[in-house]
Amino acid sequence: MTGGSGVVVLDNGGGLLKAGFGGDMNPTAVVPNCMAKPPGSKKWLVADQLQAQDVDVTGMTLRRPIDRGYLINQEVQREVWERVIRNLLQVDPNNSSLLLVEPQFNPPALQHATDELVFEELGFKSLCVADAPSLVHLYEASRQPSLFRAQCSLVVDCGFSFTHASPVLQNFTLNYAVRRMDLGGKALTNYLKELISYRSLNVMDETLLIDDAKEKLCFVSLDVPGDLRLARLSSNDNPFRCSYILPDGITYKKGFVKDLDEACRYSSLPANGESVRKDSSDSDRSKFEDKKKPELSQNEFVLTNERFLVPEMLFHPIDLGMNQAGLAECIVRAIQACHPHLQPVLFERIILTGGSTLFPRFTERLEKELRPLVPDDYQVKIIAQEDPILGAWRGGSLLAHRPDFESMCITKSEYEEMGSMRCRLSGIFESSVHL
Repeated sequence: MTGGSGVVVLDNGGGLLKAGFGGDMNPTAVVPNCMAKPPGSKKWLVADQLQAQDVDVTGMTLRRPIDRGYLINQEVQREVWERVIRNLLQVDPNNSSLLLVEPQFNPPALQHATDELVFEELGFKSLCVADAPSLVHLYEASRQPSLFRAQCSLVVDCGFSFTHASPVLQNFTLNYAVRRMDLGGKALTNYLKELISYRSLNVMDETLLIDDAKEKLCFVSLDVPGDLRLARLSSNDNPFRCSYILPDGITYKKGFVKDLDEACRYSSLPANGESVRKDSSDSDRSKFEDKKKPELSQNEFVLTNERFLVPEMLFHPIDLGMNQAGLAECIVRAIQACHPHLQPVLFERIILTGGSTLFPRFTERLEKELRPLVPDDYQVKIIAQEDPILGAWRGGSLLAHRPDFESMCITKSEYEEMGSMRCRLSGIFESSVHL
């Protein structure tokens, strides 16, 4: 065991699973929370096996234990946890405690299934259950004095399965004020698959590849009408046009972006991007001359306006026929559900977490959308985490390293005596409200 304590911290996300030890700054493992089977093979690859450089992810059949944020396949989850805990962390659950980040509003039946997996199948000696917003607030408050003094914040979690706007007060999530959007990274990937399949190649079975393309190429637009006009320009003048190369199974095992530097440069266009044009000078051509270029005959698809129309779902889902409020409206409704004295404080302390907040310009666009909805005498301040994928895990690591952590846990004997509900009766921070 290499961790700072005997506590395993597990953030069981729908897309990525983060696992490590209490007291560490970063998790030991950040792996896909799924199993996958290559075409024509009978062997299922689990978690980190999908990240191996020699694995071709083309056309893989996926089995995920989490759907819409909740556990739906206990067997798959057990396989993933076994792989991570015994092979990657190399710990004996019988001698370890577990801090598990659980989705908000988890139904009792799924809570029971989770506790059964932890105590009866894996055999952990004790369990502490936490929710992500409280842990994100705990981590950020340890770094920012203003959050520590105010003891409240609004945590916006744009994850794989959903988006939550959750007010947190003194390390407790105010569940009555939480607002949820059924949109997350998975929905964005599916939308991008549909757009590419309609306009270029059939990629409906290429979830892992399109997920990679989305993360590398998509960005948030600050001026959608203006960017749509730019996206109509011919290929030489189109600042958004770029290609993604699909693996051929021989030379390339992974998909990649052709001229990644150029693609990233044009995803950071200024708001008045009409003045920007793609430079085809000799110096620009020579910049990429030494790069390994694939043959034109290889499978590839081209993206233009898809790069910013896909993240646009989060801000205006109604434009795509989804009867849901956008992210800015979701945040305002969550804050308005709180006491009036809390509202101006929450608008000044909005914390962004979750992988979907990593799109370039996400913070600027959200502030632009929020400002007209907020009273003029209120300030709007958005805090973007340095690594939003690890925010909840790092908060869990801090909590697990506290000297009174074991008093917050439920032991295996207590679980056997009183059942699953006992695991949720104790507030995580009841022993010490203050940081």
